[in-house]
Amino acid sequence: MGGLINGANVSSQLLTMLTTDADGYTWVAATTGAQNAASYQLASGSAVMAIGGFNGSDPSPTLEQFQAYVAAGRIHYFIGGGNFGGQNGGSRAASEIASWVQQNYTATTVGNTTVYDLTAAK
Repeated sequence: MGGLINGANVSSQLLTMLTTDADGYTWVAATTGAQNAASYQLASGSAVMAIGGFNGSDPSPTLEQFQAYVAAGRIHYFIGGGNFGGQNGGSRAASEIASWVQQNYTATTVGNTTVYDLTAAK
């Protein structure tokens, strides 16, 4: 499953990660834009946060809101990629969130996808 209208392709390894202990999180992952989020959500059957709304351009959630969700253990993974920093419609909030995640969590490559475990800070 994946590749939905420019959405992400979800590898079997990433799908296993997303579905393991999924019930313990409000969102199994967060990623920029609804098209990417939809691919992961449809493949896993679990909620995935679409940072920045449909195309990543909305300023929601803010960095502070995202940090609070992470601190509360509500989001398991951050999936890299998408539209950051105003590029191709990405919002400043999405860029700030991506930068914060990159600075505070270790990147792991799963297939062709960069994933950060938000439960394991550097």
